[in-house]
Amino acid sequence: MDVFEAVRTVLAVRHYQDKPVPADVVRRIVEAGWLTGSASNKQPWHFIVIEDRDTLRQLGAAARTGPYVAQAALAIVVAIEHTEFAVSDGSRAIQSMMLAAWAEGIGSNWVGFLGPAEVKTLLGIPEHLDVLAVVPFGYPAQVAGRGKKRRKPLSEVAHSGRFGQPFA
Repeated sequence: MDVFEAVRTVLAVRHYQDKPVPADVVRRIVEAGWLTGSASNKQPWHFIVIEDRDTLRQLGAAARTGPYVAQAALAIVVAIEHTEFAVSDGSRAIQSMMLAAWAEGIGSNWVGFLGPAEVKTLLGIPEHLDVLAVVPFGYPAQVAGRGKKRRKPLSEVAHSGRFGQPFA
């Protein structure tokens, strides 16, 4: 799948098949985050890959907005340093991982934002880092309606040259 098609069709997935993600695909997903650009090439991120069922259940319990993490094949917890652009850089890395996964037929969804302290304790994340998000991954349990997104009309959000000038 090309990049634009992945962006056009990616949807949030919250229900997963009980099917593992092959190790080479997990590696590509992690590498997509690792290869993402960052401000001044600081790379202020750490990716903790969780595939253990018990740990996934505990993450699902800790993530109030994402109990479905417990059913995912894996989750990647993104921890960031306390630097000026860490939230932006970490967010870019998450989007790269989600798109790489989607291109492989694997769904995901962003859970939490600047996550709960219990995630840090559970995973042994040092105090000087913050949990930006928990991102579960897995094969969608239902056929995902690729590209069926509810969006404002492009004319409402895109402008040409100045705010309020229609984008053609």
